[in-house]
Amino acid sequence: MTRVKRGNIARKRRKKVLKITQGFRGASSILFRTANQQKMKALKYSYRDRNQRKREFRRVWIARMNAAVRAYGLSYSEFLHGLKKSNMFLNRKILSQLAIRDHEAFQQLIQSLN
Repeated sequence: MTRVKRGNIARKRRKKVLKITQGFRGASSILFRTANQQKMKALKYSYRDRNQRKREFRRVWIARMNAAVRAYGLSYSEFLHGLKKSNMFLNRKILSQLAIRDHEAFQQLIQSLN
């Protein structure tokens, strides 16, 4: 049986992995085996954290809204209930931005609930 030389295939695969792991610390960016392990771990974390980021932002928006609404003597749940009752369908992101950046508009929104 003749010898098979794989040519560039193995080198290309290794270079692709090492290119992904550029900037990792220590051997994780230099040695192929550790770089490959770190690449798999990093991709797993990035997949998981794309969903977690959405959760964290929602929590931040709710906390901001709760703090802003409490100044007017309401709780967050009462505020959202009032919005839904008056058929105002604004999402939490927009509401929290209103609470932070445009106090007058947020105050008018709260007064329209009463």
